[in-house]
Amino acid sequence: MKKFLFNLFSVLLFAVLLTGCGGQEPNNNEQSETEQTGETENQESVMVTISENQGEKVIAEKEIAIEEGAILLEVMKENFEIEESDGFITSIEGVSQNEDEGKYWMYTINGEMAEVGANEYELTPGDEVTFDLQAME
Repeated sequence: MKKFLFNLFSVLLFAVLLTGCGGQEPNNNEQSETEQTGETENQESVMVTISENQGEKVIAEKEIAIEEGAILLEVMKENFEIEESDGFITSIEGVSQNEDEGKYWMYTINGEMAEVGANEYELTPGDEVTFDLQAME
């Protein structure tokens, strides 16, 4: 009888150990997939900030998923209320430039002043785009 109970206990212990080890493996795989997905999402998005007077007032800030070859003006039209003329943005989210005051929408990419209009700029994943309504100097 003792031998039977010992064998039964051994089989049950073995089953518990197998079940415990088997349950951990899928969790590790799920965690790895989540980490990989997070890395991919960061690489395929840009951060857009809309502000006034060199960042004194932030109007909007949004992380936007992009596809390869995305053009800035098109991405802005899809994600914000935009008015534009000849590829240059004249109003964002209802805030318009003011020619009388000499205030215009300027934008930077990763802290550097853009050298082309938004209709020509091809975004790169990870770009930080800032549109700022500011006086021309």
